[in-house]
Amino acid sequence: MNYLGIGVSPGNVPVYDGNNLKVIDRRVRVTELVLRCIIFGLAILGAILIGTDKQAKVIFSIEKIAKFTDMKALVFLVIANGLAAAYSLVQVLRCILSMIRGTVLFNKPLAWAIFSGDQLMAYVTLTAVAAAAQSAVFAKLGQTELQWMKICNMYGKFCNQVGEGIASSLIVSLSMIVLSAISAFSLFRLYGNSKGKGNAM
Repeated sequence: MNYLGIGVSPGNVPVYDGNNLKVIDRRVRVTELVLRCIIFGLAILGAILIGTDKQAKVIFSIEKIAKFTDMKALVFLVIANGLAAAYSLVQVLRCILSMIRGTVLFNKPLAWAIFSGDQLMAYVTLTAVAAAAQSAVFAKLGQTELQWMKICNMYGKFCNQVGEGIASSLIVSLSMIVLSAISAFSLFRLYGNSKGKGNAM
């Protein structure tokens, strides 16, 4: 039985004491908080870069303005970045509150909600980045079989700024994937602690 966080192990099974678990807990909290802050900042940056991007070009005496709304994939990416930023802000506040209270998670339903939310945002951001990247490739290289022009040859500034926004969004999506792993670790550790307490009783 284990009441003090100090395990007694038969044979060669490794046992971790309470102090080691507290160190791991703190590192997980700090890592999660830093990642969520990075996601919040880069998601806002990506949305601003793409959402404010436009370039005017005169073609045959007609002015044509390239905007992000001309490509549905970019609209989707701006929305995804906005959702990621809002979600991350809420989670940053939760992380700060949990660090003040000294607990990582309040209960199992909340742990599942965080895990599910992180998974959903990871899928949404990754899908949005993939769609925007594909559209950007067509804009850059064109498609001769379909007679699609190399739009970036005419709207170089527009394409460069979109590329910066996609790069920022890519970091957001990769960070969300890492956060999904962290939330999964926290969730299963919570269940492990519950089973350990049940066995101790």
